[in-house]
Amino acid sequence: MFRKLVPARKLGFASALFYLLLLYIIAALVWWFVSLMRQSHQMTNYKLEELKADDPAYLTKVQQITDEQHRSTAKYVGEGTVFFSLIIVGAFFVYRAVRREFKLAEQQHNFMMAITHELKTPIAVAKLNLETLQKHKLDEEKQQKIISMTLQETNRLNTLANNILVSAQMDEKAFHSSKEELNLSDLARRSVEEYRTRFPGKNWNISVEEDLSLVGDPLLLQILINNLVDNAVKYTGKEGEIGFTIQRKRNMILVSVTDNGVGIPDNEKQKIFDRFYRIGDEKVRKTKGTGLGLYLCKRIAFEHNARIVVTDNLPTGANFTIQFHV
Repeated sequence: MFRKLVPARKLGFASALFYLLLLYIIAALVWWFVSLMRQSHQMTNYKLEELKADDPAYLTKVQQITDEQHRSTAKYVGEGTVFFSLIIVGAFFVYRAVRREFKLAEQQHNFMMAITHELKTPIAVAKLNLETLQKHKLDEEKQQKIISMTLQETNRLNTLANNILVSAQMDEKAFHSSKEELNLSDLARRSVEEYRTRFPGKNWNISVEEDLSLVGDPLLLQILINNLVDNAVKYTGKEGEIGFTIQRKRNMILVSVTDNGVGIPDNEKQKIFDRFYRIGDEKVRKTKGTGLGLYLCKRIAFEHNARIVVTDNLPTGANFTIQFHV
């Protein structure tokens, strides 16, 4: 609870300090404006007192002095308005930048907490399985089952590592995509079948149209499909229903992944594709994740000139669809 309050307290302190400095600057600007106006008024009165009433050009000089005062007033008002506008605009951008940095720091903190849990679980399972094989003499069937479970956990680690590595490389524009013509149907089927093996308790509804080909990066496309299926698995119950469909419609290949979980609120449908963003709070949410999966999905879809959209899966759940143009 204390860790959760630290970023909020820092942001509150920074906001209070920001508003205090802003008020001080505005007060100083107003003070200088009032001082200049007062000085201009005093100078005008002094010049008027110096005039002689019997001077033939008295009225002309009074008009000149009055006009000069009006010009000075207009100048002070104009300069004050410009300075005030610059201060407000600058303060707005500074405040927004500071809030963005605090938000990013909090998201990175949540990411580190999440990634720690995501790494420890498969490592602990794999270690336990290996220790079981080492200490006990099991029959062939049990050995193969444990080995299969261990491989699944190492695949999970590999997927997580790929997400982190590819995300970092794409953010730094250091990822070199190797696109080739591939069979998307086969690639998708292998990915989904692996998840169906890992989660046999789910109700799977898989429909893959044969021999759908496109030009793309095999690794990125596998990450894309894995992340969408993994997301569906996380947000369904123990016996939840997961749908996976890949088909061709006219000049597009459509990949659709559905679940019957709680769904995604309308105001969150665009935010979920932001890096590190996750619905809810890291301290209380039950669903595992790092906040990189859907972010990578959007980036990968963009790299393949595709579009990813999320809609409601009636009556409950979410429907993610990728539209590849071929």
